[in-house]
This record gives sequence, C-alpha cells and structure tokens, in this order.
Amino acid sequence: MKTRAITGFFFVIVMLASVLLGQFVFVTFYLVLGAFCLYEFYNLVTQNTAKPDIALGIINGMMLFAGIAVLIFSDNITLLLSYKASHSLLFLLPLTSALVFIRQLFNKTETPFNNIAYTYLGIVLVIVPFTFFHALAFVKGAYDFHFPLAFLILLWANDTGAYLVGVKFGRTKLFERHSPKKTWEGFIGGIIISAGVALILAHFYAELPWNQWVSIAIIISCIGTLGDLVESMFKRSINVKDSGGILPGHGGLLDRFDGLFLAAPIVYMYLYFIAS
Repeated sequence: MKTRAITGFFFVIVMLASVLLGQFVFVTFYLVLGAFCLYEFYNLVTQNTAKPDIALGIINGMMLFAGIAVLIFSDNITLLLSYKASHSLLFLLPLTSALVFIRQLFNKTETPFNNIAYTYLGIVLVIVPFTFFHALAFVKGAYDFHFPLAFLILLWANDTGAYLVGVKFGRTKLFERHSPKKTWEGFIGGIIISAGVALILAHFYAELPWNQWVSIAIIISCIGTLGDLVESMFKRSINVKDSGGILPGHGGLLDRFDGLFLAAPIVYMYLYFIAS
C-alpha cells in the first residue's frame, strides 16, 4: 500500500504537470505517452498471441497522432510542427501502412493477418483515444486545460469512489467473469462521488453549467468502468495479471489509462455536439 501510494502521488503530479504546463508540453507528453502505451500493448500480445509489427505500428501511431493534432489545431500548435508538415505526416501514412502488409510477406508465420490485425488494434485501442483526449483541450478553439484536467479529476474521483465504496459495501458482483472484485455498489458509489466532484468543478470552471458537468461525470464513470472491464477481458485472454510493471503497485500504463481509452472519445463527442 505504501508503494502504491507513493507511485500514485508522483503519477498524479506528472499528469497534472502535463496539462498545466502549456499546449506544447501537453501535445508532446501525450504523443510520447501514446508511444509507450502502444509498445506495452504490443509487448503483451507478443508473449503468446501474435507478433505485431512493433516498429511500424509505433511509427504509424505517432504519425497519426501528430498529424491530426497539427492538422486540426494548426493555429494553436505552431510550436510543434507547421501546417504543411502535418499534411506530410498524414500523406505518409498510406505508405507506412502498406509496409505493415509488405513486411508480413517476408515473415515466416502461419498467421500473418493475425499479426497485422494486432498491429492496427493497438493503434485503434491506444492512439485514437489519446487523440480525442488531446482534442478536449481545443474543443472550444484555443487551448484550454480545463476540459482535460476536469476529465482526469472526474476519472480519478470515479476510480477512488468505486474502490472505497466497493471495499466497504461491495456485495453484488458487477461482471465477475472479467473482473471478480468489481461490484455494483462500488460502481454506483463511483458515479455518485464523481458527480459530486463535478458539482464542485462547476463552481470553478464556468465553461459549462453544472448539469452538463454532472453529465460528463456520469459518462466518464459508466464508459470508464466499461473500459476497465474491456482491459480486464484483454488481459485474461492472454493470461496476464498486469499490463506491465512500470508503475510499482499499479501495474502498467494500460492499467492506468483503461478508463480513458473508451471514455475520452465519448466525452469529446458530447462536448462537440451537445455542449458546444
């Protein structure tokens, strides 16, 4: 528990710094973080499931993230890459994507398309959600750290609330086949605590009324929990307990961002289509 608490403290500090230190740090940090998460995913499936093209997968993922980031928000991220450079990155994607297929022609394997599928699954599961999380900071136009910071705070509030309520009152299993420790009581507790934190955030972040902040909290709690279950299903399918050991007491990076992977795209769509 001591190791877990220390790791959690420094993890929160790093995550807060990534949002508060400006748009250049924000974009660069999640570009690099996405690459590490993708590598962790590939390392897991390589153990006993497939042999994805790790190098080309990471190259494709980073090009996709950087290209979309600068293409959509070129007026805000002039320090990172030029507008033409973003086009170049995106135009190179078909070539590097083709190389994934071409390299399988020369690999002596009985399941080449299994390898190709896992190569792109990692990009869809990891990189695409990080592009949506990155987009939260620009959903209103100029860089605004309030939305990504609020997202992280509400996600952490849900995780903490679900854990504390589940330990104290948990009786009814939520989805025992994939996550034996999760309970309905913890799930509901996470929603309530996250919604309570959203009410507090509404007093400081005036971009949205209180009811929309609460709606976002409910989305994050429900979809984030679903993401946690999906990641548990993935780990069980390849017979591993933790996605990695980079965070002592917490497991791997995928273990820490499983809720974000499914919730970030949904929250972005909510903000873009409903709250804008």
